[in-house]
Amino acid sequence: MQRILVADAQDPAEILDEIEREAQRRRVPVHVVSMARLDREARTEGHQGVVAFASRLETVLLDELIAAPHPFLLVCDGVTDPRNLGAMLRSADGAGVTGVVLPRHRSARIAPTVTKTAAGAIEYLTFSDVGGVPSALDTMNKAGILTVGLAGESSSSLYDLDLGSVPVALVVGSEERGLAALTRKRCVAVVSIPQMGHVSSLNAGVAVSVAAFEVARQRRSAF
Repeated sequence: MQRILVADAQDPAEILDEIEREAQRRRVPVHVVSMARLDREARTEGHQGVVAFASRLETVLLDELIAAPHPFLLVCDGVTDPRNLGAMLRSADGAGVTGVVLPRHRSARIAPTVTKTAAGAIEYLTFSDVGGVPSALDTMNKAGILTVGLAGESSSSLYDLDLGSVPVALVVGSEERGLAALTRKRCVAVVSIPQMGHVSSLNAGVAVSVAAFEVARQRRSAF
């Protein structure tokens, strides 16, 4: 953490006191500024009166994610909505994902809106940015990772897969078009999440959450 800006004229709050105490403990400068300046610096809506500046997020090579013990990866291919990506990352951390793969192009980046929606999850996740998702999936397949694409129209069920005893990579496509054709072709399995209603109610972020926690449930007894 490099520095923290706090808007002046805010009502007293315990969370603000906690932020100040933690900043002092870590020797991070805290500056009280006008709300107008905070609005300019935040570059996101709903900053709630506090903005922290941190070092640039470091990424690792895909091989490092694959080499982790019992890898459980999330691959986001063409996810362009920052809030959706942030929600996915929050669920990924909660479910125990060990690494996240993002393409360098045609994808939301780890920007302020993503960071805020993720609610701190990005601080605990390891990221790899790749030139192309299909080639990354090829690498994962060769390494023995079960690559599972999520597609609402698939007739195969997520719940019929053994996700607990093997390394797993969940693959999610764009919010509008789903999995790209080449990405879908590279997945070992393409599955849907069974629904009981008449209307498809799972957007990409919710689908990732359900699938990630199903992996976590099965892995709990295996590892």
